Amino acid sequence: MELFNHVIRFFQAGGAFMYPIALVLALALAVGVERVIFLGRTERENRNLWAKIAPLLKAGDLNEAERLASESDTAVGKLLTTGFAQARVDNRRSEVEIATEEGLMEVLPAIERRTHYLGTFSNMSTLLGLLGTVLGLIGAFAALGNADPAEKADLLSAGISEAMNCTAFGLMVAIPSLLAHAWLSSRTTELIDTLESVCSRFVSAVCKRR
Repeated sequence: MELFNHVIRFFQAGGAFMYPIALVLALALAVGVERVIFLGRTERENRNLWAKIAPLLKAGDLNEAERLASESDTAVGKLLTTGFAQARVDNRRSEVEIATEEGLMEVLPAIERRTHYLGTFSNMSTLLGLLGTVLGLIGAFAALGNADPAEKADLLSAGISEAMNCTAFGLMVAIPSLLAHAWLSSRTTELIDTLESVCSRFVSAVCKRR
């Protein structure tokens, strides 16, 4: 309870710019949680589908592999469906590779969506914190003009302390947002690399068999 009260006092002491920074924090949390859930589910579903299709490709059962791919709405399913469709028309390796690359381009936007916002939120929270601090300091110095000389030191100290809360809160939001952006970007890259590997293995299996 004491910690909660301390947080409330800290927030109230930071001034009006604490609210937009809090909004940025809420948006960063929403985007981060959504991306973690989405990427985790996508990785799991792709892995499960490929575990079923890979043995079929190896055994040469392309019809069953195509059926499983067409019935799935996963990224791997969409890639393989595009590749199978091209292989039925023209199974030259170059043509199948182009088809799978086009399929990959179609699924990439959903995989990369919104992750870059976290980097933007990190910059926004830092700048909002600095702006709140600068405006707070301007107000603190302006208030000194009509203050009693004996109270000026105390007023200035209190004003600076309150203004710095805004910068502190901005950095508290910026640092985790930046770390989350780096981590999610790494997971996104790993997922894309996995899809590219699937494309390569699929092309090799289909062009070898047909």
